[in-house]
Amino acid sequence: MPKVLTVSDEVIESLWTDQVRHHSVDLVLAAGDLPFDYLEYLASALERPCVLVPGNHDADLSGYARVRGMWVRSGFPARWPGPQGWVDTDGRIVDVAGLRIAGLGGSIRYNEGPNQWTERQQARRVKSLARAAQRRYRRDGRGVDVLLTHAPPLGVGDRPDPPHQGFACLHDAVRRIQPAILLHGHIHPHGEHVPDRRLNGTQVINTVGYKVLDITPGGGGAV
Repeated sequence: MPKVLTVSDEVIESLWTDQVRHHSVDLVLAAGDLPFDYLEYLASALERPCVLVPGNHDADLSGYARVRGMWVRSGFPARWPGPQGWVDTDGRIVDVAGLRIAGLGGSIRYNEGPNQWTERQQARRVKSLARAAQRRYRRDGRGVDVLLTHAPPLGVGDRPDPPHQGFACLHDAVRRIQPAILLHGHIHPHGEHVPDRRLNGTQVINTVGYKVLDITPGGGGAV
């Protein structure tokens, strides 16, 4: 059962010191809106696989690919602006540390910043990701363990103000992909206790700040 450190949105000072090494984890997941040097420190200190999706306050990480060990964008050499040591799973599926992770970064569009999507745009991305998950399942019979998002589903732990409303299409993502866990950030608790929620059998977890989770592969959920 992989032990996973999850982080999002709020820097935890104790994790930006040697104390982070006390967390014996197999994987680090980041749900967006954290300083990249903070994420790079976590990757360097823990020396474990690290997977992220971008938040609405992050740089645009789209369109980059690794070709023969070099970053390219639109066919030309480029410098990836994301944190070193991390894999961006936005719109993609990765298998790491015994878990299958699908990612959908960004928030609902409320201004002209990066990593913001209209409901229709995000719905198209959901359909593409669901098709990829189905292809993987047909190939090896394994489903998605974690759907890693920045924003939550509409009405499932979101807020009424426009920047913090969730995506309605994430309900469709859960229905089609059937992840054991949906892990999101974006919604700051401001000191309130935030219980885990359920959406069609999927465990929905707000990871603003950090959590350490034991995640059972194959649909067992998280503790």
